[in-house]
Amino acid sequence: MDVRLKQIGPGEQELILICCRAVTEEVREIAAFVKSRQGSLSGVLNKKQYEVPVSELYYIESVDGKTFLYTKEKVYETGYRIYELESLLRPKHFLRVSKAMLLNLMKVHSIQPALNGRLSAVLQSGEEVIISRSYVKDLKAALKGA
Repeated sequence: MDVRLKQIGPGEQELILICCRAVTEEVREIAAFVKSRQGSLSGVLNKKQYEVPVSELYYIESVDGKTFLYTKEKVYETGYRIYELESLLRPKHFLRVSKAMLLNLMKVHSIQPALNGRLSAVLQSGEEVIISRSYVKDLKAALKGA
């Protein structure tokens, strides 16, 4: 399979085109991955409203009844509840890893054992988050593609 990239001008619309002899499972997975990286969520930072691309999110956490969107360098507050985001973002490679946290699996650099059956995920940003023991099974299944 050949992969080509072509840079376009500022006025042109971005497009991903997959040319194939047959729509195989591999082609479906590639298309699903590309679609999963699209979309954004509304967030507030310094009293200003922003649209935060889902692909930039590292994790989402609920603290004291408020929900926060974490990117590499910024933290936005959102009006969504964690359970609403869980169903919305599951197709986009987000997984609940604790009662109050959704993790973007595409931003995980490594996973290592922690105390009491928990796991520790090191993110591409260098930040470390804990995966609760009761969610370890779901994480392993997601990583295996089940």
